[in-house]
Amino acid sequence: MIKKLLPGFLAFALITTFSLDISAQRKKKKNDKNAPATEAKKPEPKPKKGAIQPYGKVITKDAKTDEGLFKVHKIDQKYFFEIPDSLLEREMLMVTRIAKTATGIGFGGGKQNEQVLRWQKKDNKIVLRVVSHDIVAADSLPVHEAVVNSNFEPVLFTFPIKAFGKDSTSTVIEATDLLAKDVKSLGMPVRSRKRYKVTRMEADKSYIERISSYPLNIELRHVKTYAASAAPSNSNLGTISLEMSNSMILLPKVPMQRRNFDERVGWFTSSTQDYGDEAQKTKTKTFLDRWRLEVKDEDIEKFKRGELVEPKKQIVYYVDRATPEKWRPFIMQGINDWQVAFEAAGFKNAIVAKEAPTPEEDPEWSPEDVRYSVVRYLASPIPNANGPHVSDPRSGEILESDINWYHNVMSLLQGWFFVQTAAINPDAQKVGFKDEVMGELIKFVSSHEVGHTIGLPHNMGSSSAVPVDSLRSASFTQKYGTAPSIMDYARFNYVAQPGDEGVSLMPNIGVYDKYAISWGYRPILAAENAADEKATLDAWILEHAGDARYRFGHQQAGGVVDPSSQTEDLGDDAIKASEYGIANLKRIVPNLMEWTTKDGENYSDLSAMYGHVVSQFGRYIGHVSSNVGGVYEFYKTSDQDGAVYTHVNKDKQRNSVKFLNKHLFTTPTWLIDNEIIGRTEYAGNIERITSIQKRGLRNLLDMQRMMRMVENEAINGSSNAYTLTTLMYDIRQGIWANGASDAYARSLQRAHVEHLASLMNAKNVSGRSSSPYVKTTAVTVNQSDMIPVIRGELNRIKRDATRAAGSAPNTITRYHLQDITARIDGILDPK
Repeated sequence: MIKKLLPGFLAFALITTFSLDISAQRKKKKNDKNAPATEAKKPEPKPKKGAIQPYGKVITKDAKTDEGLFKVHKIDQKYFFEIPDSLLEREMLMVTRIAKTATGIGFGGGKQNEQVLRWQKKDNKIVLRVVSHDIVAADSLPVHEAVVNSNFEPVLFTFPIKAFGKDSTSTVIEATDLLAKDVKSLGMPVRSRKRYKVTRMEADKSYIERISSYPLNIELRHVKTYAASAAPSNSNLGTISLEMSNSMILLPKVPMQRRNFDERVGWFTSSTQDYGDEAQKTKTKTFLDRWRLEVKDEDIEKFKRGELVEPKKQIVYYVDRATPEKWRPFIMQGINDWQVAFEAAGFKNAIVAKEAPTPEEDPEWSPEDVRYSVVRYLASPIPNANGPHVSDPRSGEILESDINWYHNVMSLLQGWFFVQTAAINPDAQKVGFKDEVMGELIKFVSSHEVGHTIGLPHNMGSSSAVPVDSLRSASFTQKYGTAPSIMDYARFNYVAQPGDEGVSLMPNIGVYDKYAISWGYRPILAAENAADEKATLDAWILEHAGDARYRFGHQQAGGVVDPSSQTEDLGDDAIKASEYGIANLKRIVPNLMEWTTKDGENYSDLSAMYGHVVSQFGRYIGHVSSNVGGVYEFYKTSDQDGAVYTHVNKDKQRNSVKFLNKHLFTTPTWLIDNEIIGRTEYAGNIERITSIQKRGLRNLLDMQRMMRMVENEAINGSSNAYTLTTLMYDIRQGIWANGASDAYARSLQRAHVEHLASLMNAKNVSGRSSSPYVKTTAVTVNQSDMIPVIRGELNRIKRDATRAAGSAPNTITRYHLQDITARIDGILDPK
């Protein structure tokens, strides 16, 4: 037994002795500071993979930090967000735009996507969720729980928590993958991916440009490259590269009070589906997009007395530093001109223009900071300007707006002003206007775009309130401009004739603009919610009911139904206005050589301005032809007299076709100027004239237009309606009655037959539309009266052509008429 225990005892004694010896040595080393180190410190245990680490281990001394809404830290090529706990669960608006685009994909700045996001903490992760305000119900109602359950917030992205802030009131995540990976809602939109046949994002050709933090927003810029088999440019690469801009904006903790929309006053809007409404169905609640203009507490009594007061917070637009100095005053004046409209709403100095500060004045100022709305001057060949805005989807509050001003918009203005006013305006009788003239045109465009940014859409019905001959009056136009609203496309006064001295040539902030801004922005102090405002808002509209100057006419796309609400037109009578316009074009054409050429220069300006003349003539044709089959739309509520929809009267429709027969289907020989043609082209004149005529004919014989004519006759009777058979007769008289004596007439006659043939095989048209701007008329082709009428018209043309061929004055006319007969035979009996 002792023998068995002895080895264990000796081993224990040796271990004990060794341990005592080590302890003694350590104690000696501790007492002897000069003793050399003989033992390395034990390494700390490695943290588990994915474990939350100390702040200093994640955000190292190498981090470059940008302070703002979040702290954004950049370490090498990685980006970290330090999110304050106070911002968890707060709603933020993510606006996705294409900042820089590939050739063929439009222009930069256009909004591609918009979504509300919420940052949430779930265990050891931060979850980024997409919040929907499309479906709502008050949280005090029982149905609220059902709405929440059916509106579950999808997860956009998840982030492991890397660390907690130094004071434990913030959370650190790595945000790199949010932009490095292909998150579809933050990159190229799905519709574009389908169009260009995008198959994948190419990560090795994509990268983060930068992430910047401001007090109320985070700006993310990243370049995305996509493999695309149908790239619109550089197709040999098989890829598309875009620079995307994502703006993440903190929404107000307390949403602004809404103001409900009324279609009788034009406005940009937001909407929700409200399940808590007392109506026995889901109701769409639509409300205005507008700036938060509020009366200061100390000024409420002044406001009640009718005195003008300054709002708690002004609307301020900065003109950026890239804008040429000579144009800045005009752009700023275009902004400040809206002050008169806000005065109608009870506010003074509600909107002001300022120049952007220099880097020396404010090194922190940036146009990307959501606190600043900016007119941005872009060196781009795009002839355009636009005024988008960002609004809170919960309330419609406009949070920020930027006006994109493309340099080449001036070339567009020059062409319009020349072709619409040069007949009476010496300042326009040249290429290259004086600075003061161009400045006034710039001011006009500035005011129009600012109108969009404060909530107003196009009011295309505004110009139809003005009697045509009033546009020739100096006293009228100087007081009222060319239209009651600058939001119409009533460009420049093409109606005024030589001798109309002192007449105004362009619109200004008009009667409608002041009324609309007052209706949308004047505070109703007694109202506690949007519903309480209804009676007052209705009363403001009814006060001007029946006055055409206060009418809103919706913009139309994809075909005009209401001829009183068209783009680029002037006055209350398109026939009369267009007669004046064509008379002025006939004055311009003989002077084009003199007004557009200089010694030693080529004829490019002559060619460009001649093109503007042709385009303007086409506009007049379109304005008049829209009367045929037209239906007026005047928004009303049930307490107002009269119909909302009424057909254009019979005489006006038939007179419109007479106008077209006179100016379009009879060859417009005044456009065929040998001096111009000989200096600008070697061929193409017949194609140009025929193209104008064919376009007018297609517009006139549009399937949907003809269906409205058939319906008009069915409802109102042939004695009150301009019938389809009468239209066919009138067109035939205009195109065929003068014979086929020249190439222009023969080309138009063939085009007439070809278009009738195309209508025989036309497809049905659905009456459904996905946009309030698009009005479609349903057509079931084979069940309508149109096919029998078209067949009968072809037989009539065939009979007349066969009869005329026998007495044709020359060989080409006989061949032409024989060809017409053969074509129609092939159309009616293709076998």
